[in-house]
Amino acid sequence: MTDDVRNIVLGVIAAGISASLGWLARTYLLRRKLRRKQAFFGLPAHSECLLVVNRYAGAEGAVHRYDVFALLELSALIKDCGAHAQIVTHDAAQQGFGERTEFCVGGPSANQRMAAHLRTLLPGVRINTEPEAGPDKVAFQIGSERYRLEPGTSEYVLLARLTGGQEARPVFLFCGQRAITNQAATRYVTRHYDKLLRKHGNKSFALLLKVVNSQAYGPDVVEVVGDVTRAAQAPVPTAPPSRRATD
Repeated sequence: MTDDVRNIVLGVIAAGISASLGWLARTYLLRRKLRRKQAFFGLPAHSECLLVVNRYAGAEGAVHRYDVFALLELSALIKDCGAHAQIVTHDAAQQGFGERTEFCVGGPSANQRMAAHLRTLLPGVRINTEPEAGPDKVAFQIGSERYRLEPGTSEYVLLARLTGGQEARPVFLFCGQRAITNQAATRYVTRHYDKLLRKHGNKSFALLLKVVNSQAYGPDVVEVVGDVTRAAQAPVPTAPPSRRATD
């Protein structure tokens, strides 16, 4: 074997080894990323999860189209993790939480399951569901702060990941003032889960998001108002009873 042939053979072998190492490294990184994603969403391969949907006001059994878009985004996420989803309506999901990951979409006025989760897991959140509330209709009160709806301009949505213990599967809440904000929250968590995982790990958190100018930008322009976990998990402070004047 001449030196030229030997160099060619060695070059081919070296290229093959480099390609194999590169493939192994990429495969390892992709699998590691998938495992982190599965852990954050509580969706190990072949596991089951719940998609809890609300109702479209005024249409029995119907779902708002933006909530359908939110479900589609969550369905793609679930498929990427190798898990399986069961879709249930808000009034049929009569079970506890922690055994299966749950994605709950919609505000408390149209989603009984969401209302129950807020009362139990986030008692510091109050949402005005009175139909005659005027400018405070669907306004959020978190702790001592109030966030009003400005339709199409400034709209709020609560994004929460909540667990009942270290081994429990999480419950994800997408609780918005309008259906388009629910979709904005699902899109935000699917796009930014890496950042959320680095900041919060697999612990519970609640974020308040603001959807900016949805009439022009749809659900794409989202700002993080703040981490409201502590205020949302603490009971709303009650005003002390007023003292009666003495004669």
